[in-house]
Amino acid sequence: MMLGGRPIAIGGLPLPSDTPLFLGLIAIHVAAGLTCVVAGAVAMLSPKAAGRHPRAGTIYVSSLVVVFATMAIVSAFRWADDARLAVLGGLSLAAALFGRSARRRIWPGWARLHMSGMGASYILLLTAFYVDNGPHLPLWRRLPDLAFWVLPSAIGLPILACALVRHPLARQGSTSPGTPGRASP
Repeated sequence: MMLGGRPIAIGGLPLPSDTPLFLGLIAIHVAAGLTCVVAGAVAMLSPKAAGRHPRAGTIYVSSLVVVFATMAIVSAFRWADDARLAVLGGLSLAAALFGRSARRRIWPGWARLHMSGMGASYILLLTAFYVDNGPHLPLWRRLPDLAFWVLPSAIGLPILACALVRHPLARQGSTSPGTPGRASP
């Protein structure tokens, strides 16, 4: 399928079409993506208790669904160019839903599974962003293409590993939700 319209650059980022439909989808996609980045960071940095952490996590997952939906529509028009982004987006959403399910259903070892799923989702989200936009960003454009694929994981995975080793819920294995530090029966 063709998008129609003419290529355009906005903020130095090239877009394949200037049609209102495409630009509207991209605007929604970008807004949802930025919401994911902020909500994910808030969730990671917040105390793991009722309130801010689950609220930010819910916003993250909801926004990620919007990112995935808009990406799927745009990818349908440009599959040859965007297939790799569709795969990254699908994996990011799957990881987030896995992590959320582990917590909500209290699977054995849920804390580690939740942290791993949500952390992997965030890393995959950032990887997709950098793979798509890195070549057009200041400083990043000087890096080889492989860096866009590797750097989010090279930075994110050690942080996730540290959290899995240090966080009390993950260290103690399965714990009852809402009672940090107490083992489940």
